[in-house]
Amino acid sequence: MEPWDLTSQEPIPERGVQAALALMANGKLHRYGEVGAQPSEVSALEAEFAQSLPRRFCVGMNSCGSTMFIALKALGVEPGDAVLTNCFTLAPVPGAIAHAGAHAVLVDVTDDLTICLEDLERKAASGKAKILLLSHMRGHLCHMPRLMEICERHGVQVIEDCAHTMGAAWDGRASGTWGRIGCFSLQSYKHVNAGEGGLLVTDDEDVAAQAILYSGSYMLYRSHLARPDESVFERWKYRTPNFSLRMSNLPAALARPQLGPVLQDRARRWNQRHGWIAQGLSALDGVRLPHRPSQEQYVQSSIQFLLPGRSAEQMSRFIAGCADRGVTVKWFGGAEPVGFTSSWSHWRYFEAAQPLPNATSVLAVLCDLRIPLSLTEEDCRRITAAIGDALTSTTH
Repeated sequence: MEPWDLTSQEPIPERGVQAALALMANGKLHRYGEVGAQPSEVSALEAEFAQSLPRRFCVGMNSCGSTMFIALKALGVEPGDAVLTNCFTLAPVPGAIAHAGAHAVLVDVTDDLTICLEDLERKAASGKAKILLLSHMRGHLCHMPRLMEICERHGVQVIEDCAHTMGAAWDGRASGTWGRIGCFSLQSYKHVNAGEGGLLVTDDEDVAAQAILYSGSYMLYRSHLARPDESVFERWKYRTPNFSLRMSNLPAALARPQLGPVLQDRARRWNQRHGWIAQGLSALDGVRLPHRPSQEQYVQSSIQFLLPGRSAEQMSRFIAGCADRGVTVKWFGGAEPVGFTSSWSHWRYFEAAQPLPNATSVLAVLCDLRIPLSLTEEDCRRITAAIGDALTSTTH
């Protein structure tokens, strides 16, 4: 069967195309200039994104993974420190922790794919870690007031990984504004497609100044629009290394027209398609969808479902059966990482033997499906029918 291309992307808005062409014509791709420099595309993107949340400061970098690494450094993480993070996340999150020289203390996952707050309570109470790098994995938001109360009570600072939650909110408060720092992605397949890129947001002037210097501003930080006062940079400019993680003007030019009304329209259409697929999957025997609380305003560019009770061999046959029917379904329980998909048991660069009583059973039967905006309602119906057919044919 001809497969659905679940990685297809919408065209870049014409304003972004024209801005990119103008940059290529004049060659001013680097965000900084020294003579008569005007505010760059990156500086404009930072200011516009900060205002949209709202947050006081925003720093553009070359990836969301870079923003998480810089966030950890700006909060004082040193080699050998412990950092709390979800066991259910993707490799750039523990990668950022390893990049900072720290080690990850994994927190268990609930049946509904959010961080387990009871396990977080236990591990935060131990006092071993003073930072939580919270991954809103695949767009699932936990009960944010409860999480913040736990962290505040135990003196744990929160960094939010919002790679999958741009435009999302909990009870009206935007994802990325709950913790001390929020980290967003501009990678293709996310909510804004610049190919690659990351945005760090914060209200903390010392964090922002460090992030700008860490990112590689040299002494050109004055050209940032969403930055602290110069006096703040005086505290940091002689003590902060340059890690050369800057965003260039080209991805910023592509990203800027995708904010605001375009992002809001995409959120509506993604959730519409998520609803169509969820409706089809919920009618299938043996499929369980995560519960979504009413306070969660999600923006779902993917959908997750579980097949409780299935063995690893049955799961493998099901994934292969979906592929035979033209549907690429990812599985978090595989013995080996595949493509973008890996899980905590695959990350052998830190101590993986950690108590995670629910993770193994949940991830063993967890499936994941991208939702490109190119899908029609009929496509969604046919995809869920194909999944149902694969499920029936591999039940025994």
